[in-house]
Amino acid sequence: MTQAPASPKSVSLAPDCDYEQDYMAWLFHIAVLLEQQQWSQIDAPNLIEELKDMGKRERRAIPSHLEIVLMHLLKYRYQPQKRSNSWRYTLFEHRDRIAKQLADSPSLKAHLTAHWASSYTTARRKATLKTGLNIRQFPESAPFTLEQTLDLDH
Repeated sequence: MTQAPASPKSVSLAPDCDYEQDYMAWLFHIAVLLEQQQWSQIDAPNLIEELKDMGKRERRAIPSHLEIVLMHLLKYRYQPQKRSNSWRYTLFEHRDRIAKQLADSPSLKAHLTAHWASSYTTARRKATLKTGLNIRQFPESAPFTLEQTLDLDH
């Protein structure tokens, strides 16, 4: 049986907790310092960098999921004879991930819209590689709206 991870309150405040050596220990250490409002002991430069990186990861995930959905929609439309439950599952899974991200961070909707065209271009190339079809068989512009692309029931 595995043990539950330690909560921030149970982690010691060892001063040698190093961001570069043990990220998880550092993270819990910073959480304890924040809870205890020990502002002067907080590793602010690394905390700031981590917060920025968290935002970058969230922003990068949106186009990645969008590309996967678009690629599968292209495959689904242009290779109907190969449609499978696996493709339908992948469509649902990545649409659901996008929906959850947008529910948690509605400001990412603008990021999604901004990356619509480039995500489609990448998805079109990936669909070509996956299907073996000529890239000219896929429209240069997305044949789906953003709403259709994200529709969990479509």
